[in-house]
Amino acid sequence: MKSAKSVVTSKFQTTIPKIIRENLKLSVSDTLNWEVENDKIVVRTNKKNFLAYKNTIITGPGDIEDDIALARKLRAEKYR
Repeated sequence: MKSAKSVVTSKFQTTIPKIIRENLKLSVSDTLNWEVENDKIVVRTNKKNFLAYKNTIITGPGDIEDDIALARKLRAEKYR
């Protein structure tokens, strides 16, 4: 079991030590679940199983130019 220490800042933030980040293969924007068990803080990763996305991407014939134009239109509508 790997262990390391970190400090809680005045804003109640902490940095995940490098050895822990590397061991868990954490990336920016990963979600962590925090729990309290008796007198301990337990932090678990909330990584989604890659295979859970199976069959969620539609493939087939299409026109890349039309897809780009549609994406730009939808983005423009979103930020109006």
